[in-house]
Amino acid sequence: MSFPTRPFLFVCSRRREEAETAIKTSVSASLPRRLRCFKLLLASALLVLAAEPTFAAAIDVAAIDRARILKTAAAALKLEPITITKFRAKLSEGGEHDFYSNGDYWWPNPNTTNGLPYVQRDGQSNPGNFVAHRQCVNSLRDAVAALGAAYKVTGDDRYAVKAAELLRVFFVDPQTRMNPSLNYAQAIPGVTPGRGIGIIDTLHLAEVPLAVLAMDKSKAFPPEVFAGLKDWFRDYSEWMLTSKNGNDEANAGNNHAVAYWLQIACFARLTGDEARLAESRRRFKEVFVAKQMTNDGSFPQELRRTKPYAYSIFQLDNMASLCQIASTPEVDLWKFETADGRGIRKAMTFLYPFLADKSKWPRKPDVQAWEGWPARQPCLLFAGMALNEPKYLELWRKLEPDPTDAEVKRNIAITQPLLWMK
Repeated sequence: MSFPTRPFLFVCSRRREEAETAIKTSVSASLPRRLRCFKLLLASALLVLAAEPTFAAAIDVAAIDRARILKTAAAALKLEPITITKFRAKLSEGGEHDFYSNGDYWWPNPNTTNGLPYVQRDGQSNPGNFVAHRQCVNSLRDAVAALGAAYKVTGDDRYAVKAAELLRVFFVDPQTRMNPSLNYAQAIPGVTPGRGIGIIDTLHLAEVPLAVLAMDKSKAFPPEVFAGLKDWFRDYSEWMLTSKNGNDEANAGNNHAVAYWLQIACFARLTGDEARLAESRRRFKEVFVAKQMTNDGSFPQELRRTKPYAYSIFQLDNMASLCQIASTPEVDLWKFETADGRGIRKAMTFLYPFLADKSKWPRKPDVQAWEGWPARQPCLLFAGMALNEPKYLELWRKLEPDPTDAEVKRNIAITQPLLWMK
């Protein structure tokens, strides 16, 4: 008895139409009844497998990242508690519990004796800016994400114990917690005490709720800390959605709005707020794809910057991450397309060739951090699995998982992709 070849080709390609063709040919009256039944059952089983979104294009992230996760988590176990209250910003108009940062591309005025008001140099980060609070947020995220991922691959409660300690100090303890608001982020000395676009500074916190949820089953994770975290992220989301700064950022016409709604979606996963998740899906479809993306899959607002390559990558990473965190069987953002075919698939098709070979980028090199891109971009992993594109996954595995360039690191919101796997 010979086995049908087309269904087995389908196993490699995961193309539904091939399985359907196999079913049609299997019921041919010219075949013996037993063989017809066998082929029909086999083809039908393969068709069921086609419904699994990661059947063909799937990789074992836990196995690939295990050594990396455990190494980072081992370092996190030795950390002292992290808190922004240890670092007072001299120019901040807020208190010790208020996050503060400066606008990246703003520099002292060379035409005044006191350097005020600051002036802009687009795309050029000022190394003299106050960055201690950003570093606290990033360090906290790095540690907690690694500990959450380590718990996920080992089930070892010591990772949950350490994560709970770090999270309690940073978010819950009244003496050391960061306030759930960002009134003084990306301030411009001599111009404004804080701006809505500063909310992008907490993008790295988007991974924290996923780490917490990964450790939820650990009996070593104190329920009062878990409850306190839900309160903090609920309060911060409420501030984001009701404050002037928050509304400014929510309605930005570029990558800032995408980063904003990615945060809202991740925080809503922890707090169980389905209404906010639904709104993030609506924004993705009706704003980010329909209004920010053009017909070739690019984002014109990002391309017009002095770092168009980095901004395009940043935008696509966050778009793909929003698809990953907010999609449901009923509302699958990976499959969404406008009437003229715009969607995440087209956006990936546009940028992938330039991720695979940066020399093909048709524009001038970015004014900063050009050599550091691309790193192991989350969009390649998430889209590779969801859209069944093995070439995306192959490239993801080849790229650097832990970039050292500070500018690149702060523009990649995800450090432990295992936490994002469904």
